[in-house]
Amino acid sequence: MSGFLDRAKEQARQGLAQGKQKVDEVQQNRAGNDLLRKLGAAYFAERRGSGSPEATQDALNTLEAHVNAHGDGFLHTSG
Repeated sequence: MSGFLDRAKEQARQGLAQGKQKVDEVQQNRAGNDLLRKLGAAYFAERRGSGSPEATQDALNTLEAHVNAHGDGFLHTSG
């Protein structure tokens, strides 16, 4: 009986770990999409004359840092 409970506990642990990993992925994708949107807004403002090249570069640097830390998977998913 204890073997069954040990297997059940291990499966539950694995399920929780997979769920946490998926939640982390979703949060990283949302953060990446938000940074991409901010870059677009900064570029648009710059082109319209109400923004600055520095703001656009800052947004680009922040996005690049996110990609370096978490990958660019958010660029390849729709949503």
